[in-house]
Amino acid sequence: MAMRHAVRHCPRGGWPADAATDSLTLGYDDRYRRRIRLTTDAGAEVLLDLPKAATLADGDGLALADGGWLAVRAAPEPLIEITCATPRALARVAWHLGNRHLPAELRADSIRIRPDHVIVEMLNGLGAATREIAAPFQPEGGAYDQHHHDHDGAGDG
Repeated sequence: MAMRHAVRHCPRGGWPADAATDSLTLGYDDRYRRRIRLTTDAGAEVLLDLPKAATLADGDGLALADGGWLAVRAAPEPLIEITCATPRALARVAWHLGNRHLPAELRADSIRIRPDHVIVEMLNGLGAATREIAAPFQPEGGAYDQHHHDHDGAGDG
């Protein structure tokens, strides 16, 4: 069987998700790609061959050259979930994280970052509560990131 080619990226809601015949589960670092050989969740080989690099997010779709579709799934990975007693305190924490240019996923009542014991100490010193979790990671793309796109529900806690 010939290797299938994924040739177009479509954000969640912009492709027929019920038509997906397989899926790719990838960590955050593996979801910004243009061209790479991957193995689907069912074990099939697929060549991601996009015209330009794209940030793939949970729920996105990849159109295959033969007309099929693959669903993109975000793999759970180790994260730190940060919460605070008040929205103002959480905003202050967000400022400190942004000042350090750390990738951060902003949620309705928490922030998620990658594990870093120095940052966790700083956050605890600011009065934030931190806990280790395993969850998909979809940080904000930043003001100048041309590859970021928001997804419904990404910030819904």
